Amino acid sequence: MIRNCFVLMMMAASATAQPISVGELRNLDDADIYFLGEVHDNPAHHENQTVAIQALAPKALVFEMLTPEQAAKIPSGMRPAKDELRALIDWDSTGWPDFSMYYPLFTAAPDAAVIGAGLPREAARAAMGQPLVQVFDGDAARFGLDTPLPAEQQTAREALQARAHCDALPAEILPAMVSIQRLRDALLADAALDTLDQHGSPVVVITGTGHARTDWGAPAMVGIAAPDVRVLSVGQFEHQPDDTVHDMILITEPHPRPDPCDAFQ
Repeated sequence: MIRNCFVLMMMAASATAQPISVGELRNLDDADIYFLGEVHDNPAHHENQTVAIQALAPKALVFEMLTPEQAAKIPSGMRPAKDELRALIDWDSTGWPDFSMYYPLFTAAPDAAVIGAGLPREAARAAMGQPLVQVFDGDAARFGLDTPLPAEQQTAREALQARAHCDALPAEILPAMVSIQRLRDALLADAALDTLDQHGSPVVVITGTGHARTDWGAPAMVGIAAPDVRVLSVGQFEHQPDDTVHDMILITEPHPRPDPCDAFQ
């Protein structure tokens, strides 16, 4: 299912996404930009992304996990060894999960350009509560950042942020959390389109499954900015989602982890 044009919807639609198997990642429909979602700490999700990258042989990889400055340190051509690359981009200071899960993504397309589209934590904190048109370094209107969300969507997204943080956040901070999510989506969409212009198709974007949503995530923003660009989004989940707002979904076993809500106690 290729989606060529999107508008921001009022709420997450309970659309019918196509469930796929891992094997089907080797034969995805043609697209210009592929958003490969993940639950960040699930090793199986990175193994599945590696399968898709090997099959797609993208011209470039765009990572939510890297800033542009980090990505610029990666030499073109043959990838450095795992520990060398981890140190080169100072991965251990970023807060992302074990680099061993991510390294195969880099080597799955060894000739692909590596692009960073991440928003550092300190930059996100500085942007909290600020108008998006002031903190987005680019054409904010191109991605709809100059327009408030419809009230129903704003409410839905605040509720998602509250649940994602174990209902432990003060209600007054939720609008700012939604704005930062929109900013991250726009950064991913902007980087993907710039990369497509510079390196050609296909481009693969590695990001969280939430950012890969086709109703209001980065794929939707690509559709707003460039309706003719062909986009395909694969969301990976550990349980059947209530709303299947991706072109395709892949459901894996849950990764064992401590209760994340313990951190809020």
